[in-house]
Amino acid sequence: MTDVRRRDLLAGAATLLFTVTGIRAATIAGRLPWTPNAGAPPRPFKLGPWEFFTGDEGRAMEALADTIIPSDPQAPGGKDAGCAVFIDRQLAGPYGRQEGLYQRPPFLSGAKNQGYQSDIGPAETYRAGLAAINSVCRERYGGRAFADLSTDERILFLKVLEAGEVKLQGVDGKSFLEQMVKDVQMGFFADPIYGGNRDMAGWKMIGYPGARYNYLDWVNRHNERFPLPPVGITGNAEWTRW
Repeated sequence: MTDVRRRDLLAGAATLLFTVTGIRAATIAGRLPWTPNAGAPPRPFKLGPWEFFTGDEGRAMEALADTIIPSDPQAPGGKDAGCAVFIDRQLAGPYGRQEGLYQRPPFLSGAKNQGYQSDIGPAETYRAGLAAINSVCRERYGGRAFADLSTDERILFLKVLEAGEVKLQGVDGKSFLEQMVKDVQMGFFADPIYGGNRDMAGWKMIGYPGARYNYLDWVNRHNERFPLPPVGITGNAEWTRW
């Protein structure tokens, strides 16, 4: 094949390619050339009853969330911020089902940097842990569940649980408390689309601007409070949609 014929062949192939692919071409004006969240859209939480917790478990989780993050003049507590709802929706979803995680034995006690090693998943851990907390509280406090205790009694109970002075049936109490604290914290600061951080209270408290497009004008402006309200993945409830 001569160089001339080779060039003609390549040019013809290129022309055919652009002709075929050009059939789908379109002029884009007045809109973005993609669909937001088209790849892996988050599933917005739904208002309504518990999806994982029973009524007793939900009451216990709300009381625990309020004890871990109590309310103050600057922000609501864990319950009013929706932390229990956040955890409920997570346990009812892929996190609770351990989707994508290896779930076969052997299950050994490893170091913290080796990650989750238990033979039961988050959903089973919460179910057993909340039941055990209520059971121990009823034994210690005259038949009252954790949600029925006073604020001081709740704090004292969590302190002895953290110190390993209370044993929970079916679950490691100290590890369970550590996990609850992390999950409540996530619920307090996660995007509101997942059920927590209600009214973006957590973000407003720390001055976090949320999922805004960019911060180019503020990159070098240190120690200045951002003047605009926070924005979530789905925007801001106060915005007027066109």
